[in-house]
Amino acid sequence: MIILGIVLTVAGIGFLCWLLFTLAVYALPFFAGLTAGLAAYHSGAGVVGAIIVAVFAGIATFAVAQVAFAKARRPLVRAAIGLLYTAPAAIAGYEATLGLARIAIPSEGWRQTIAVVGALLVAGSAWARLASLNPLAANGRGGAQGPTHHSLTAGQRVS
Repeated sequence: MIILGIVLTVAGIGFLCWLLFTLAVYALPFFAGLTAGLAAYHSGAGVVGAIIVAVFAGIATFAVAQVAFAKARRPLVRAAIGLLYTAPAAIAGYEATLGLARIAIPSEGWRQTIAVVGALLVAGSAWARLASLNPLAANGRGGAQGPTHHSLTAGQRVS
């Protein structure tokens, strides 16, 4: 029974850490949705209406950021959109990592170092998520990039 408790505790802590860092990656859409949901609640939409508004606002924020990032042709514009999206994620990742580091690390220097590394990792994850579902590939046709594999049938030669 004790072993089961330890395993479930470790699994629960792992799940909460995963949830915390996933939320940090989506910090901008989350806070946009939270703000819209609170505004809807305070304007009389009720709890269910506020939740619906919050979910749609968060999804819309992420979708608009992705489409804007995909359609931007100039590298400076793409970098500005990416930084606008990843800056809140980096701040959330820094705070989350610092909070977890305060639990186990006594040295303030090491806490700050680990928090900065956590912020960089979360910001990199946010940038990758923003660019991952790029509807417009670099070839401009919207298709996936990568090597094309052709299968050879019997009797064909590679030239």
